[in-house]
Amino acid sequence: MRYPAIDKSLFIENRSRLATLLKPHSLVILQSNDIMPTNADGSMGFRQSTDLFYLTGVDQEETILVICPNHPDEKFREVLFLRETNELIAVWEGEKLTREQGRETSGIQTVYWTHQFENIFRNIVFEAESVYLNTNEHTRNDSPVQTRDARYVIEFKERYPLHSLCRLAPLMHQLRAVKHPIEIALMQKACDITRLGFERLLKFVKPGIQEYEIEAELLHEFIRNRSKGFAYQPIIASGANACVLHYIQNSRTCNDGDVLLLDVAAEFANYGSDLTRSIPVNGRFTKRQRDVYDAVLRVFYAAKNMLVTGNLWDEYHVEVGKVMESELIGLGLITKDDIAKQDPDWPAYKKYFPHGTSHFLGLDIHDLGNKYRRFEPGNVFTCEPGIYIREEGLGIRLENNILITADGNIDLMANIPIEAEEIEYLMNR
Repeated sequence: MRYPAIDKSLFIENRSRLATLLKPHSLVILQSNDIMPTNADGSMGFRQSTDLFYLTGVDQEETILVICPNHPDEKFREVLFLRETNELIAVWEGEKLTREQGRETSGIQTVYWTHQFENIFRNIVFEAESVYLNTNEHTRNDSPVQTRDARYVIEFKERYPLHSLCRLAPLMHQLRAVKHPIEIALMQKACDITRLGFERLLKFVKPGIQEYEIEAELLHEFIRNRSKGFAYQPIIASGANACVLHYIQNSRTCNDGDVLLLDVAAEFANYGSDLTRSIPVNGRFTKRQRDVYDAVLRVFYAAKNMLVTGNLWDEYHVEVGKVMESELIGLGLITKDDIAKQDPDWPAYKKYFPHGTSHFLGLDIHDLGNKYRRFEPGNVFTCEPGIYIREEGLGIRLENNILITADGNIDLMANIPIEAEEIEYLMNR
């Protein structure tokens, strides 16, 4: 791995926290992600199941985790299965984790090879009454691809039809929403690498540059700082492209007078950061651009102040919407009459701010969490208001990553320039 070894106490504690949520005499089975094909004999880069990584720290394909806290034989209470290396694999792919390395990475003492799974598993499964299997229950999930976990649900039902099955996903949503100090440190590192990339761009961007050239500069800076690269598909949107929320072509020329919207951030050790900035291509905002920028910035600060312990997702977004209404009126984009006549399910401000203000952040960019639970210490949210004026070809969004604590919040991106004056200064010095 590019990143230094993560303290295995994180994964030991994560498994311990999970065990306290299980029914008596339970069994948990988690599978690594597949390596996805492209064409011919090609494959995509491997991305580990974030739930499996959260519980083991193992960043390798063909991995299986079994947890059975009440098993009579102590060695079967936590079992890790790894892909066994051989000379052919070592030559073509590089060696995989040894059993000892698996123990050191995860803190799990019982380690077997994946091809031994069925023989070992029979010693475990019949001692369990409730079996927790994993499925993707993220509310934004819309993938037609069947995961390894999903295939195993079908397989398990066929082989062991009389066991009682339970959903692991709600427990993982509960656990992963509250970040451990080690996780927060890894996310801070991702944010710090992102800062280096953004500061590099402030010296690089000028009229005539291509959006993809900016992407290349960022990737260079991220990788040279031990990141695997972008935490998500980068959005580098100049001019009217900034009004397309998920613009990823990054193929246009950045012209004099454009505002460039950058939704770009690095990952580190599989943990993500999520930054958005909007900068003037020529180094100076016009008056209209600055007015819109400052309006978004005021909404950002107001929303950030609401990301505190005890607040509730839907209530938070309603209050942010009220602040945005006021700013849009001030910009002459909507009127009080528009608000009086608005559809409550699609308020007037949504014409210019159609997305939510925040989402959970962690191992996944839209991380696991439950919107119906009140905010609590250890939650990490994005804060990302924006105003998109399609008729003017102007889109501005600002985004930082906010850690909630018992007595307020901490901005993990506080050291990344966000004030318009500072951005203009850094672009022109």
